[in-house]
Amino acid sequence: MTDTSGPVYEVTFNVDREIVDQFDAWLKQHVEDMLQLAGVHQAEVYEEQDDDEGRARRVLQVFFTGYPELERYVAKQAGADRQSAVDRFDGRFGLRSRVLRQSGVFAGESKPAEVCLNCGARLGGQYCGNCGQRAASRLISIWELLRDAFGDLLEFDSRLWRTLIPLMIGPGQLTRDYLRGRRTRYMPPFRMYLVLSIVFFLVAFFDPREELGILFEPQEPPIAASPDERTEGGSISDEVIRDLRRDGIIGEDPAVVTGDAVEGDVASGSNGVTIRLSGDGEPGPECDFNDMDPDSMPDWMARRFTPERLAAVCERVVADKGKAFLRELLDNVPAALFVLLPLMALVLKILYPLSKRFYVEHLLFVVHYHAFVFLVLILQVLMSRTASLLRAPEISMDVVTLALSLYVPVYLYKAQRRVYEQGRFVTVMKFLILALAYFSGLLVIFSLVAIFAAFSI
Repeated sequence: MTDTSGPVYEVTFNVDREIVDQFDAWLKQHVEDMLQLAGVHQAEVYEEQDDDEGRARRVLQVFFTGYPELERYVAKQAGADRQSAVDRFDGRFGLRSRVLRQSGVFAGESKPAEVCLNCGARLGGQYCGNCGQRAASRLISIWELLRDAFGDLLEFDSRLWRTLIPLMIGPGQLTRDYLRGRRTRYMPPFRMYLVLSIVFFLVAFFDPREELGILFEPQEPPIAASPDERTEGGSISDEVIRDLRRDGIIGEDPAVVTGDAVEGDVASGSNGVTIRLSGDGEPGPECDFNDMDPDSMPDWMARRFTPERLAAVCERVVADKGKAFLRELLDNVPAALFVLLPLMALVLKILYPLSKRFYVEHLLFVVHYHAFVFLVLILQVLMSRTASLLRAPEISMDVVTLALSLYVPVYLYKAQRRVYEQGRFVTVMKFLILALAYFSGLLVIFSLVAIFAAFSI
């Protein structure tokens, strides 16, 4: 039994299955060579579970008597040993090394600990078969902690990037691989969807000046325009009415009552809604729905959307210029989009009755597509803000935004072709039906979300 508190140099190899026998023979000889080095008192090789790509995993641990001996090996020989293995096996393996600190007693000749210190299960090797914790007690470096925390983000070969890259440039590839059983190399579909949706809403709607306002200096309020400036080129009232008529919000004969109107004046338009403007021509906080005809609505709607209730909702919305309404709307959008997933999967189930696919397989297709849409939106927001910071020409950002926007429907068509493997004409027809279903579903769901948001504030 050897008592040591020296460092442990650990190397993890992920080896192609075709060369694993030759690699094991080389690794056995390498262990014998390591034991001949000064400062090395023990070296061991462990077999672990295959990695996400099905490659064999081997873990080599070399126990040094002290850090000077380890530093000498890393500086003079570790690089040569690594290059020798790369040349011998033509790079058909991956490796990752790290330095651990072994504490306590290393039992090279004796049995390992009998029970796991974490769960109490009986041990049969270096790892607990119940919870997975190592039998040996060890401390790791700060760098190792950081690499474990951000490894998926910083390592190009991590499962995160193996998922996002084909999601962006390979329409339908993730769905096809998943249905064929190639799953462990990618992030789980619903987890990917939830992560991308959360990232999008954080990137798009997080305002540092509003959420972290204490970190910024206060800004001077805007200077109010003078009456002459407000009425230059025509009254602001006329401009407001023209904008509302142009957007289709009011009819051709809206009733407009200014703040100077006496109480009791009756002025109602064809749509039964009175718009009140304050004395300075700005929209006032009052909303009048008294002329609305409840008889023209279904009974269940008339009982809920009474003029008094609509007026109260309208006043709450305009009280803070719609800020509370917008916040409530954004809070409900993720749930609304989540509701859209099973509906679109049902549409696909109807469109492909002879595909012999289960409903959950169509749902998987929709989840991957929605995750792609969120990824495109994230890229658009980030590129737009980057272009704004760099003061890039607006036309360049408009071109990029247009290209990404056009890529979204093209992606859907190509994904349908790859996953369902039907001809171009049939796929085009089903694509148009699916696109119409998407448009109708979004219109209905967002209308309902807007109503719920207005009545929730």
